[in-house]
Amino acid sequence: MRRSVLFAVLAAFVLAVPAGAGSGSKATPVHKITQSASYLMIDPIYTTIMDGNKIVGLLMIGIGLDVPDAELRAQTEQALPVLRDVYVRSLMAFTATSVRPWRQPDVSEIADRLQHATDRSLGRQGARILLAQVAMRLTK
Repeated sequence: MRRSVLFAVLAAFVLAVPAGAGSGSKATPVHKITQSASYLMIDPIYTTIMDGNKIVGLLMIGIGLDVPDAELRAQTEQALPVLRDVYVRSLMAFTATSVRPWRQPDVSEIADRLQHATDRSLGRQGARILLAQVAMRLTK
């Protein structure tokens, strides 16, 4: 009885494991946003839109960086946590002072602020900000 149960469990395990899973022969595919080697994706940044003392929505900014220079790209990849912090702080200040729920935010000003923050943080030019999305979600 025990032997037949053990055999059944072992057979179920063998059938459940895909072929080649244990041998390491198949490489896991890597999901890429673009074919460009110079593109670095940055997770979306959210800031709070205020009207007086009330929260009235969120501003979402989706960005990426185009860094053609390989040396600067390696430096930028290491500095991504710092860059993200600089972006969040800059966009929080922008949202508090310039974004109003009744009008669209100035996309050119957002791009200029983020480009300036990038150049200042990296210590030189060469990494270009690419705006993918600017969206407001209002709660009213």
